[in-house]
Amino acid sequence: MAAFLAAMAVFWAALAPQMGRAQEAGNPAAETMSVGEADARAPNVADDSLPPEEAAEGQTTDPAVGADAYQPLSPEWIKGQPESGALGFQKQYSDIGEYGLWMHNVVLLPIITVIVLLVLALLLWVIARYNRRANNDPSRTSHNTLIEVIWTVLPVVILFIIAVPSITLLVRQYDSPPEDALTVKVTGYQWYWGYSYPDNGGFEVISNMLEDGEALDRGLPPKLAVDNRMVVPAGEPIRIQTTGADVIHSFAVPSLWFKLDAVPGRLNERELTIREPGIYYGQCSELCGVRHGFMPIAIEALPRPQFEAWVRAQGGTIGEEAEEADMAEPADLQEPESSVEGAPGAGAPPTELDSPAADAEV
Repeated sequence: MAAFLAAMAVFWAALAPQMGRAQEAGNPAAETMSVGEADARAPNVADDSLPPEEAAEGQTTDPAVGADAYQPLSPEWIKGQPESGALGFQKQYSDIGEYGLWMHNVVLLPIITVIVLLVLALLLWVIARYNRRANNDPSRTSHNTLIEVIWTVLPVVILFIIAVPSITLLVRQYDSPPEDALTVKVTGYQWYWGYSYPDNGGFEVISNMLEDGEALDRGLPPKLAVDNRMVVPAGEPIRIQTTGADVIHSFAVPSLWFKLDAVPGRLNERELTIREPGIYYGQCSELCGVRHGFMPIAIEALPRPQFEAWVRAQGGTIGEEAEEADMAEPADLQEPESSVEGAPGAGAPPTELDSPAADAEV
């Protein structure tokens, strides 16, 4: 035992420097630049020299002319959200979601059901037919060529049947968006989301979860409602790009069959097309810290005219306006503060009142 412990000590002593170098390699910012230098490179990150109270105050643009042309969708437009007591997947509102749901209901579920029932029937038959009381003289058979061929070939056929729609679904999920698709960059912060629109002036919208009381007052679902939704046009392709500002997050909306990791230092990309206007809810699906369960996603899909009104209300630009805009005077950004240690806007750890157990007691 002593020799084993000594060997383990030598192993960890040799491994620790390698792990340290690997962590540094996985975090280029820590290796090559300070927080202040990173802030200078990314204007949507607060300056660490600011006091926490000042850093927590986001910058916003004044409402643009015609801002009242946009009105947020009311609760009756909610289409994608969890339902109490529901079984199966949520109803799908994207073409890829419809295909994925079809594959589950028509291909996977019947095959799984048949296999489970077949195995159950075989087990019951063996129990009834080959127990000691019913079969005093057990068979000495060691091989059965037909059975061995069947249980080798049949799984191969089943896997081939599943592979065709499965590979088709996988390929469709990662089709490149068209060149003219609207780009929305999604940034995961601890613990909220930022949505920036590089095709519309580069403004960013910061989205935080609403308090339960405020959400209920607005007729919205608690733990899912947010102060600022991600607004996109319905019925046209959208290029979603994800990244993380601090740790790995995951941007997931079940009713749109969409899930894409947001990894610091990387830009992941995938196409999303929402077939009809509405409000669609999701949540971060990667454990990202103490408030992981409190950073919901709310997507508001609008017809193109209402979407353009919303863009102008944020101080953004549309089409030729974006090309003619003076690049020396970009739209102001809301300034997220999670990069500043101790900033109150970064979100305090959840209290006992925030826990699911407390909700159940109430």
